[in-house]
Amino acid sequence: MSDLIRRGATAPLDVSADWSELRDWVALLKPRVMTLVVFTGLVGMLVAPGRIHPILGGVAILCIALGAGAAGCINMWYDRDIDAVMRRTIRRPIPAGRITPGSALAFGVFLSVFSVLLMGLATNPVAGAWLAGSILFYVFIYTMWLKRRTPQNIVIGGAAGAFPPVIGWAAVTGGVDVLPLILFAIVFVWTPPHFWSLSLWAHDDYQRAGVPMLPVVAGARETRRQILLYTLVLAPLGLLPALLGFAGPVYGAVALSLGAGFVLHAWRVWREPQDEGGVSMEGDKAARAAFRFSLLHLAGLFAALAVDHWLRAAGVLA
Repeated sequence: MSDLIRRGATAPLDVSADWSELRDWVALLKPRVMTLVVFTGLVGMLVAPGRIHPILGGVAILCIALGAGAAGCINMWYDRDIDAVMRRTIRRPIPAGRITPGSALAFGVFLSVFSVLLMGLATNPVAGAWLAGSILFYVFIYTMWLKRRTPQNIVIGGAAGAFPPVIGWAAVTGGVDVLPLILFAIVFVWTPPHFWSLSLWAHDDYQRAGVPMLPVVAGARETRRQILLYTLVLAPLGLLPALLGFAGPVYGAVALSLGAGFVLHAWRVWREPQDEGGVSMEGDKAARAAFRFSLLHLAGLFAALAVDHWLRAAGVLA
């Protein structure tokens, strides 16, 4: 009886500990980043010509999620030293000591191999190859080569996050066409102003960790200029699906509004009151707002594309 009482008394604590450990393993997959990646991959699949069985489509989305999570996991393993000195990452499972580096690496490698093989078997080898390429690019090109060597890390490394719509399209069609490449380009050009907005107000963290983000190397003023320049390129790029006939007026109207909104936020970042070095005198309020809007911008573009495609397929729009 006393044993039962002791087990009963400690059961809730054990359950709580189990859930806490599970949350740590999930955290290794960078679930917030994964959400946007999965969504763009899903839209790439939805707008692709042809059909895919719903179950196989679900498996494909799962593979994109696992592949993105695996790359994020290996990224956390490799960056555990700089994560330990950055305020916004110091509580991650590896630097906090809740998961060992070796376990995290094994987890990431297993998920990488599993997701690629499953994608290839469930859909086609082309989709599996694109997924493998996205993982390898993020791990070896961005994480291990670019991130600590050049302020262009985000510019080139942005390709890693631009793969999902291409992967989703390939899962349905077994190939790649113009529209998924345009979607790739949109995400690719969107990535620098998105991350540079973040890096403006996380400048001290990157400087402390020795990561050559643009504000650390070129200064805040140049970073603000680059954010504006990239959004000026991104706005018309976002209109291409409508201009080339791949989308209709619903998408066009949303893309025009969101593109103008992002340019406006970038202009506010550029014009925010600054000291002589370009450092904000208002706590980077405009940069924080631009970062938040950038998430809405990308999600809104892809959601509008999916809705527009559905309306046209249903005959509601010509």
